[in-house]
Amino acid sequence: MLALCRHAVKLGIGVFLAMWTQCATSAAGTPNIVMIAVDDLNDWVGPLGGHPQVQTPWLDRLAARGVTFTNAHCQAPLCNPSRTSLLTGKRPSTTGIYGLAPSFRQVQSLADLETLPQFFQRRGYKTLIGGKIFHAGYARGDASEGDVWGPAGGIGVSPSGKLIPPTPMGNHPAMDWGPFPHRDEQKGDWEVASWAVELLEGSLKSSSEPFFLSVGFFLPHVPCYASERWFDLYPPKKTILPTILDRDREDIPHSAWFLHWNLPEPRTKWMREQDQLENFVRSYLACTSFVDSQIGRVLSALEASGKQEETIVVLWSDHGYHLGEKGITGKNSLWERSTRVPLIFAGPGIAKGGKCVWPAELVDIYPTLVDCIQGQRVEGLEGASLRPQLVDPATSHSRMAITTHNPDNHSVRSRQYRLIEYADGEREFYDLHDDPHEHRNRIDDPSLADQIAAHRAWLPRSSQPPAPGSAHRILVRQGADYYWEGAKIDPARVPE
Repeated sequence: MLALCRHAVKLGIGVFLAMWTQCATSAAGTPNIVMIAVDDLNDWVGPLGGHPQVQTPWLDRLAARGVTFTNAHCQAPLCNPSRTSLLTGKRPSTTGIYGLAPSFRQVQSLADLETLPQFFQRRGYKTLIGGKIFHAGYARGDASEGDVWGPAGGIGVSPSGKLIPPTPMGNHPAMDWGPFPHRDEQKGDWEVASWAVELLEGSLKSSSEPFFLSVGFFLPHVPCYASERWFDLYPPKKTILPTILDRDREDIPHSAWFLHWNLPEPRTKWMREQDQLENFVRSYLACTSFVDSQIGRVLSALEASGKQEETIVVLWSDHGYHLGEKGITGKNSLWERSTRVPLIFAGPGIAKGGKCVWPAELVDIYPTLVDCIQGQRVEGLEGASLRPQLVDPATSHSRMAITTHNPDNHSVRSRQYRLIEYADGEREFYDLHDDPHEHRNRIDDPSLADQIAAHRAWLPRSSQPPAPGSAHRILVRQGADYYWEGAKIDPARVPE
């Protein structure tokens, strides 16, 4: 509040109060909400500058009329636990949801949690959900979760066979990428965007009832298929590959491997041997630009509807993605590439073109929207409202961002540093200002002892065990041993 008062002096009291109250009331009385989710989208977007060649003009436009949180992080580097955390306002260490199963509704102790869409549904909003918002279709069609359910989305048209060589660890069908002859209109994300556009051009445009429209996109999740027009944006031999340091893992604990022990996502070693690294990077960038165009269709329809000035838009990704960094592809790590995500708010009462460098979390979305619309706090939510930063992005706070991957494995991210602590007590510590790619583990640097201690104070005091029915990518430690999906890990093995 002190920082907000200082800002009031700079702006003038009248202007400041107008900005502050406009977040809670609009010309229509109650702002609408459009929530846009993107699967597996890391910081390779224009507003975050994670890749120098990426073309995301619609995200750039959204950022220009809102606030981008440049230091935002997921609560889990995996779809189901991340989305569960965001939608319920609870951390994975609280719920015990760590894997791709179960749905939190299947867990007796969590079954009655009020989700973010439900909060607004029960308070007079018409809630509409299309594409991937909940994980893997959980709750789809349930009227108690949302009033209107749109298409599920997903991959859409696929080639007749895989485009890349057989991949290790099972040659999973999702491990594929590249262009093949097809039209954008044949993709699942096109269908989801078309559904949202039709609503914004029709029933939502003419309705006076406030709405909460959730639109979930699949790409750039694997398989990364895009039509040639999007690949043409990133010519072969000219596409910049990520910074990959050979032997990067020599100064980190062996137990770091256990978080992604036996997965279908290929290691960097295989990608290089099969000459697939550039192909994958081009595919990921092409899919990112395609999904940006679908976001643009939704935002254009919102503007044309006349509802833009009375609608809060929030855009997020459920987690990041490695494209060869740290020896892996995929997510399932506690490093920056996997935890950092796009998070953008725009709408009434929100500063335009703002960038907030202070840590933010996806679990903050629920309390932030409640605060913006109703000016209140919901008991039991574990995130914090970002409303002060929406008014003035320079407003500081002391919180850190916490990411958890299976019990007792945590990352703590501040404005400058990252601490990682594993279930066996091993640790990493990075100075992101001096070492943005996290190449140098400084956990034994005595000059950073105070910083390390300050970050350790933010670690969760305990982690719930995996919820009943937990499966897929579950790692637990029992005594001195680790178990991956129920099988004991051989600690002498070095995965490649």
